[in-house]
Amino acid sequence: MTVNHVKRAFKYRFCPSDAQAAELSRTFGCVRKVYNLALAARTEAWTRQERVNYNATSAMLTAWKKTEELAYLNEVSSVPLQQTLRHLQTAFTNFFGKRARYPHFKSRRKSRKSAEYTTSGFRFRDGKLTLAKMPEPLDIVWSRPLPEGAKPSTVTVSQDAAGRWFVSLLCDDPSVTPLRANDNAVGIDVGLDHLLTLSTGEKVTNPRHERKDRVRLAKAQRNLAKKTRGSANRNKARHKVARIHARIADRRRDGLHKLTTRLVRENQTLVIEDLTVRTMVKNRTLARAISDAAWSQFRRMLEYKAAWYGREVIAVDRWFPSSRLCSACGTVQDKMPLNVRTWTCDRGTTHDRDVNAAKNLLAAGRAVAACGAGVRPQRSTPGGQSAMKQEVSRREP
Repeated sequence: MTVNHVKRAFKYRFCPSDAQAAELSRTFGCVRKVYNLALAARTEAWTRQERVNYNATSAMLTAWKKTEELAYLNEVSSVPLQQTLRHLQTAFTNFFGKRARYPHFKSRRKSRKSAEYTTSGFRFRDGKLTLAKMPEPLDIVWSRPLPEGAKPSTVTVSQDAAGRWFVSLLCDDPSVTPLRANDNAVGIDVGLDHLLTLSTGEKVTNPRHERKDRVRLAKAQRNLAKKTRGSANRNKARHKVARIHARIADRRRDGLHKLTTRLVRENQTLVIEDLTVRTMVKNRTLARAISDAAWSQFRRMLEYKAAWYGREVIAVDRWFPSSRLCSACGTVQDKMPLNVRTWTCDRGTTHDRDVNAAKNLLAAGRAVAACGAGVRPQRSTPGGQSAMKQEVSRREP
């Protein structure tokens, strides 16, 4: 079996010294400033029907550094500043390719604090990582080993809202190899009562991580709302809220990693429904429950792990009537009220609504795989209605 060299990010926590924390905070601020300046320049040029590319913004950066107002940009490493211009170029490329929305400005409070270093901006020797402009290496907690002989191509340093520091090293991982092919295929129907329902009949319980900490989170948020803006006590209360959110996100991500890894290892073909979660969360009644289920994160994990291990993920059109279609005889019911969780078709076959939907997704996915065409994602309905999964159009239980 051939080795599939995969670029893989290994993320670790670290504890910076006061000097390192100050240097990184300055770098984050400069990265944000350069990104916003370049975005403003490109937006202004766009109104004049002109296009500005990465090379032009890089020249602008050189000019900005020579001004008195922006001379502080020389105090930090130039590598993260150049990288943020490359990221902006990628954002515009995705926008023009209709794969993303127009880039937005980075906020001091809400935007992610991060800086990316390429090989010229760091030194990695003997298991120690030293960034540019820093005399001492970072105190990294090596929670798992890097691949043997790994040489990071990029290093990303970040700080989350809870104040935790992370460093992510992008390396070639030769240990990721395609799994032995098998004949297993599974249809996967996502929901809220159960996180997943498989065509095999298995139902995966929805852990509802956010609900478990909802009382604690609400108390912390009420406490935050009472604090005076700009005060030290408000900052402490904000960090407490952020730590609760981080705890929820960590548990959710850990559970999804375990679940997606199991599904990819067991099945050669995985069939899912192509849902527009961004549209679905506009339903205020269900937005919290849908976000907690993290369907988009589940799909991303499933797709990149399938690519790693030689598996196939097929997305079936969201308008495919998986719930109303009888998986035994193929008849389609005119109506399927949301309170009906089991139903019997005209020919006498009794179905569990979710299991039947998963079986129909599997059959549709096999048809796509067999003929190379079939149900493809659609962006809107003829009547202009938003794409909404039928099974979640009711109140959260």
